[in-house]
Amino acid sequence: MQIIDGKKISQKIKDEVKEEVAQLKAEGKDIALAVIQVGADPASSVYVRNKKRACEYVGIESVSYELPEETTQEELMAIVDKCNKDSKINGILVQLPLPKHLDEDEVLLAIDPKKDVDGFHPVSVGNMVIGEKGFLPCTPAGVIQLLKRSGVEIDGKECVVVGRSNIVGKPMAMLLLRENGTVTICHSHTKDLKEVCKRADILVAAIGKPKFFNRDYIKEGAVVIDVGIHRNEQNKLCGDVDRDDVMDLVSAITPVPGGVGPMTIAMLMYNCVEAVRLQKTER
Repeated sequence: MQIIDGKKISQKIKDEVKEEVAQLKAEGKDIALAVIQVGADPASSVYVRNKKRACEYVGIESVSYELPEETTQEELMAIVDKCNKDSKINGILVQLPLPKHLDEDEVLLAIDPKKDVDGFHPVSVGNMVIGEKGFLPCTPAGVIQLLKRSGVEIDGKECVVVGRSNIVGKPMAMLLLRENGTVTICHSHTKDLKEVCKRADILVAAIGKPKFFNRDYIKEGAVVIDVGIHRNEQNKLCGDVDRDDVMDLVSAITPVPGGVGPMTIAMLMYNCVEAVRLQKTER
């Protein structure tokens, strides 16, 4: 049984990105990421801090906009517009969720698709679906890297994704399909969820319910990717999968923490370098 070490794999990706950034700097090209956070949601603040730390490590400049909770839609849109027009800014990241009074969709739509390092803009999503060049959303792209770099074959395998969010579930299914997996997407209306999950050679759990998946959902020898992150009653981090219950069944599994989480930020760094490539071809 293999524990898929997201910390180790993400470190390797960050080191590869660091080399590329150094190469670009040697050619006189600096890279900058604008990070926009509205309000002080504690989880968002942790993510933003981790993103800045990763930028520092790989040599990317992070330009941060920390805006008060009561920021208006107009003020936020003006900052996005300013970053779009600033040729020194290569990537723009708006930390989600935004406070309730702001329109997330309008903000994400306003980001220049060539700077959309989160991969959430409809243009990025469209490019991903038809297989054109563009940004891939960081978490699903990170999962593909975890599988590939752990020697897990996706081609021809039964892949089941549980969850259909725009951030993880849907793009995850598209990327597995791109790798020639046979993909099923499950959600709250799926009948016989256990039976469907039990067919999976590769199961991606992104349902957002702590320890939901026990051994009744897992085929022997399956590879399990746990995208969930929760705190249990003891305030310990856990995922969507009841790991202790399935350990003797699976052939490989990602831990929580230290599995998918670190990959998301590593892929964001990768996308920042990708942004420079995309913008170079445009200019």
